[in-house]
Amino acid sequence: MTDRIAIDAMGGDFGPSEIVPATSTIINKYSDLTITLVGREDSLVKELDKAGLNGHPRISTLFTDEVVEMDELPSLALRNKKRSSMRLAIELVKDNEVDACVSAGNTGALMAISRYILKMLPGIDRPAICSAMPCPKGQTHFLDLGANINSSAEQLFQFALMGSELTSALDNIERPTVGLLNVGSEEIKGDDRIKQAALLLSNSDLNYIGFVEGTDIYTGNVDVIVSDGFSGNIALKASEGVAELVNYHVKNEFTRHWYGKLAAIVAMPILNQIRNKIDARRYNGASLLGLRGIVVKSHGSADRVSLGSAFEVARKEVTKNIPQRISSRFKDITNGNIN
Repeated sequence: MTDRIAIDAMGGDFGPSEIVPATSTIINKYSDLTITLVGREDSLVKELDKAGLNGHPRISTLFTDEVVEMDELPSLALRNKKRSSMRLAIELVKDNEVDACVSAGNTGALMAISRYILKMLPGIDRPAICSAMPCPKGQTHFLDLGANINSSAEQLFQFALMGSELTSALDNIERPTVGLLNVGSEEIKGDDRIKQAALLLSNSDLNYIGFVEGTDIYTGNVDVIVSDGFSGNIALKASEGVAELVNYHVKNEFTRHWYGKLAAIVAMPILNQIRNKIDARRYNGASLLGLRGIVVKSHGSADRVSLGSAFEVARKEVTKNIPQRISSRFKDITNGNIN
């Protein structure tokens, strides 16, 4: 069976100049994959020619001149850009011409357009942004990362169930552990909303282990961490800032003196191994869970390596049929088959 992915080729800071090389890598890696690139004809043809991909039997194009800008208001993009590369790529998912859409474009617009075009799965109020975070023994899935600033207890429960299904499918974990992000692990901590969400999780069949703190994002002690989008996005951006700070100081210390440069030569193999393990590019690709279709958000500043990771996430979700798994789980709840 062939997996089909549409790419919003105009999304992100670099557009086709990085998206087409990433497409070349993944199309050569998987013989059962087809890619549809959606974007401006002149830009796509130029980059496809450069990569030697024009006429490739498993790469198709859909041309349009409309583009959602990175700073454009989601409401305006939804109302005024009905032929944008982002919207057309999502419509291909709705029309079952492709199995998934990947975009590095405007996050708010991607969320708004995806929700409007694809609609929500039955039983789910709002979509959530979920991404994998590196930890010593693999990865932890963390959601919501910014789609919903305020979330009710019921919505946090929905996020937990979606994150659990995603993690079970992608990481082959039968019953992933689920933690609720809080200001402390003690049961008395947190506001009423968090405590109500904890009660719902405790009374479900999810493998809920209780409240977790920010440090648990990277310890590997929990498989799924659930939060509202406000706290989740702050935690994510703080993590990115710390990574940049560490990278700056390591590079600065190794280049400041001659003996630091000498030490760098000796330490380089170890440093490269560490960098590869925590390289944010390897964890690029956030899932928009809860939709009637697969949409993966790539970081706006993603290069071809990062984009390749986002393509991998989309392909895995297609293979594991994530929306159907989530939908089936919620149907079980509605029918009373799950506590």
